[in-house]
Amino acid sequence: MSKLAEKVALVTGGSRGIGAAIAKRLAADGASVAITYAKDASSASAVVKAIESKGGKAIAIQADSANAAAVQGAVEKTVATLGSIDVLVNNAGTAIPKPFEQTTPEEMDRMIDINLRGTLAATQAALKHMNNGGRIIMIGSCVGERVMTPGLVAYSATKGAVKMFTQGLSREVGSRGITVNNIQPGPIDTDLNPATGDWAAPQKANTALDRYGSVDEVAALVSFVAGPEASYITGANLTVDGGTNA
Repeated sequence: MSKLAEKVALVTGGSRGIGAAIAKRLAADGASVAITYAKDASSASAVVKAIESKGGKAIAIQADSANAAAVQGAVEKTVATLGSIDVLVNNAGTAIPKPFEQTTPEEMDRMIDINLRGTLAATQAALKHMNNGGRIIMIGSCVGERVMTPGLVAYSATKGAVKMFTQGLSREVGSRGITVNNIQPGPIDTDLNPATGDWAAPQKANTALDRYGSVDEVAALVSFVAGPEASYITGANLTVDGGTNA
């Protein structure tokens, strides 16, 4: 039997990039999967169809993670449609790379709203429905612990907050057997951070492996943390960063 059979997972920001890879991997492992998307319905539909084409079950829910009420509604719709929520992956996030002195208050607010407030809202809503033994997984960033790439000051602050949220929450829900972990990718080749992009050279140079990672390498760790073999891992910050923080 697949390790996530009869489990329901919600992946925020699951229409592309890391989120899409996570959704597909969890479905391949047997979970029914809900994904949220902000605007791109066609990409979200493509993820659902890809999962269904391999015999999986998936739904897409329009919900901008900058809107806490929308995120809470997505959790409620996941439970109403799929019956429960066993795994929450707080993947939705955004970065606006630029020197901090040039970052506008509106840009700071957007990163805080999506990366932090959206994560808090989704988690709080999910905990009201999650059974004992559930999994809450954050997609943080290696810059939440150590910042070597210029232009990510405000972004790194939000990811540092996610790190501490993970550690604190793990102690509050541990008695329910719910684990809370923070997966921290380094440079991953996506449309938001392409390996051939303007900001790629310094990020690649900071790795020990001298390469960008793939979305599937992040999804593999999410799959493990979501599964039964990771039941004694909680409050952890797990890097998938090619040695960037080594």
